[in-house]
Amino acid sequence: MRDEQLLEAIERYLSGEMHPDERKAFEQLRTENAEVDQRVNEHQQFISLLKQYGERVELENRLNAIHNEIDVHSLTEEVTERPGWIIQMWRDHHSKISVAASIAIFAILGTLYVTGSLSNKSHYEELIRKVNQMQYVQSHSGKVSTHPSSTPASLPATDRYRATGFALTSNGFIATNYHVIDKADSVYVQNVAGKSYKAKVIYSDPNSDVAILKITDTAFRGLGSIPYTFKKSESDLAESVFTYGYPQDAPHYDDGRITSQSGLNGDSIDYQISVPINPGNSGGPLLDSHGNVVGIVKARQTQLEGVHFASKSTYLLAAIDSLSADSAIKKPVLNTKNTLSGLTRPQQIKKLQNYVFLVKVYAKN
Repeated sequence: MRDEQLLEAIERYLSGEMHPDERKAFEQLRTENAEVDQRVNEHQQFISLLKQYGERVELENRLNAIHNEIDVHSLTEEVTERPGWIIQMWRDHHSKISVAASIAIFAILGTLYVTGSLSNKSHYEELIRKVNQMQYVQSHSGKVSTHPSSTPASLPATDRYRATGFALTSNGFIATNYHVIDKADSVYVQNVAGKSYKAKVIYSDPNSDVAILKITDTAFRGLGSIPYTFKKSESDLAESVFTYGYPQDAPHYDDGRITSQSGLNGDSIDYQISVPINPGNSGGPLLDSHGNVVGIVKARQTQLEGVHFASKSTYLLAAIDSLSADSAIKKPVLNTKNTLSGLTRPQQIKKLQNYVFLVKVYAKN
């Protein structure tokens, strides 16, 4: 594809002019071609900057119009009871005062934008769960210790976070979100039976918010055959989906639908979903009714009820493909046989529970 054709395709993609099939094909191209994905992101940022500039010019024009409408002489008559030096200062410097006020307004707006107060992103909550520091107790105190049994007592953990992960393979590859392990000094995964295993981060990508762990604990004996498969194409709008994860220390199930094929501000990496998710759900699998993994749940918008987000499975598959072929850890081979399809939802959950983990993240000061 020539550069001009690519630019035209990007513009049509971002403006929503592509037909569904064409959009799916372009999404696949983005997934497979990092350079194309980068060009899309850069063009989206460029459009955003142009929009900001246009809004700034419009605001400046409005301020100038307001200034031109001010009748200085009438204002003088209305404030005659005020000290004369104020009136004289306004007469001599009203243009400068107007400019200064405009600059002040721009500075305030700029600060609000940078801090996120004017952006939907300020209400975007990644759903990792922070554990109350009071839960850290010594095992010799007579209370139950919240550290995993295989965790050294000397582990320098002053903060701890919890989230969810799910198995990619039976030999201990685990998928979760990047933001889950971003602050980690060490990571443990705990199965539904309460047994914890040490894991190592072998891949992380902040752009797609995907991370891959590998259980390295010598006590780990492997899992049975993975019961679900991973969807390679984009899911349809209004498709029924569900998730299973750890917003609490016990596993939790919720279901809903795909409400949009793009995330916050049109982000094509994510689905918007109506599945209720809470802190701790980050990194959990999003599955369709047939038991195919279609995404990884990750965040919610706190100012709007029922607006939640999940990364698309195509980006997880791209992350798996990105693992170096000459890595010391062998690239995971995904299951191609789905044994959840055709089962009732309770039966699906019963088979799923052994493959979804509570992820425990330890961090230093």
